[in-house]
Amino acid sequence: MNNETSTETHLTRVLARKDVLALAFGAMIGWGWIVLTGSWIQSAGSLGAITAFLIGGLIIVLVGLTYAELASAMPQVGGEHVYSYRAMGHFASFLCTWAITLGYVSVVAFEAVALPTVVEHLFPNYAVGQMWNIAGWDVKATWVAVGVAGSVLMMWINYIGVRTAALVQKVVTLLILAVGILFITGALFQGSTTTMQPLFSVEEGVMGGIMMVIIMVPFMFVGFDVIPQAAEEINLPFREIGRVLMISVILAVFWYSFIILGTALMLDPEALGASSLAVPDAMQAAFQAPWAGNLMILAGIAGIITSWNAFYIGGSRAIYALAHSGMLPAFLAKLHPKHRTPTNAILVMGALSSIAPFFGRQALVWLVVAGGLGIVIAYFFVALSFVVLRRREPEMSRPFRVRRGKTVGALSLILSLMLIGMYLPGSPSALSAIEWYLFVGWMLVGLALYAWSRVRYGVAYSDSMMTRELAGADPYPGR
Repeated sequence: MNNETSTETHLTRVLARKDVLALAFGAMIGWGWIVLTGSWIQSAGSLGAITAFLIGGLIIVLVGLTYAELASAMPQVGGEHVYSYRAMGHFASFLCTWAITLGYVSVVAFEAVALPTVVEHLFPNYAVGQMWNIAGWDVKATWVAVGVAGSVLMMWINYIGVRTAALVQKVVTLLILAVGILFITGALFQGSTTTMQPLFSVEEGVMGGIMMVIIMVPFMFVGFDVIPQAAEEINLPFREIGRVLMISVILAVFWYSFIILGTALMLDPEALGASSLAVPDAMQAAFQAPWAGNLMILAGIAGIITSWNAFYIGGSRAIYALAHSGMLPAFLAKLHPKHRTPTNAILVMGALSSIAPFFGRQALVWLVVAGGLGIVIAYFFVALSFVVLRRREPEMSRPFRVRRGKTVGALSLILSLMLIGMYLPGSPSALSAIEWYLFVGWMLVGLALYAWSRVRYGVAYSDSMMTRELAGADPYPGR
């Protein structure tokens, strides 16, 4: 295997603080809030939806603290891959990383379905060329073409280098922030608290409604973990990596809460029920002009780009890390000689993203839920790694050290398990049959590739690669 991977080349540290913050925050805000805010308010009530995001955000903050400490202590590519290996060994590392990779793949596939959906609001009836019907929705050729074209473009941006991807991320994230601040300001001045009724769900009950929204929170907040995935490309003191990660999570909590508040202030339950995209409609109501709604749709497209971009980076680095350590076929660890990007891993992400539009709009829901389960499983593994390493290696260098580590670790474990339980049979928000097929199918494919790689390269090779990675010299001594 010595010549099968690109061990002689390395990822390059080029991402500055603003790049990293835009990468994580842009990944977390994405497009989902444009599509789903109305359904959140309908499911849980206005205050119930905000409460769900505050509770879910608190869970993510606690998990994020464990990530922040581990990312500063082990700033190697792959993030979860490295932490879980050091704490629990070879197989746990694979399961953790393959689960989070499902989350990343589901996001890039989600965005390939979201893009043609939002274009439809700017150009009604552009979708022509009946292909087939899936789950009651007609899949049209031009609709599919838009999703595939967007996926190929994002794949190309990531293929030619992380600097280009980071520049795109900064510019587009600033656009989203500007439009979001304009919307929230307008809603606070023009909105009415009477439209916020009911504050909590009547049909589902207070907790039932909140739970229906909380189950989507992990998917909405996935993105901060892109920072650990790209750790070897971040040009920051290791302590700062943890700080920027936490800032990005807190900003995202405020973003979602204020977007829900602004929408609830502008649209009453009847208007929400009639709206297909609640946030643009609320923006239009706040400024009483069609241009405002279209501006918000453009911000949504910008969110698609930031999320798509970030998860191409995160997913490709996770696949690269697994292949580089002999847990997946070695060709996935190839680095481009000039751009220093994991080219084959990026191409795999692009292929999976490009397939999604062929399944139609219903794939949005399937991807959110199936990907969400992979994400929370990885969060559990990271929290467990945090607890194990605190106990086993208390003297390990931790540039960003979490206060009250035992409490934070225990809470992260318990809350991660609770999130996993919400996806399981018996829960009101359990996965549907097709969502289980997606999740189980992904895990089985991964296990087959892992078994083949274990036979082909051997555990000894994988362990030696991980040992070299963990023992790598600090390129920034004294930081």
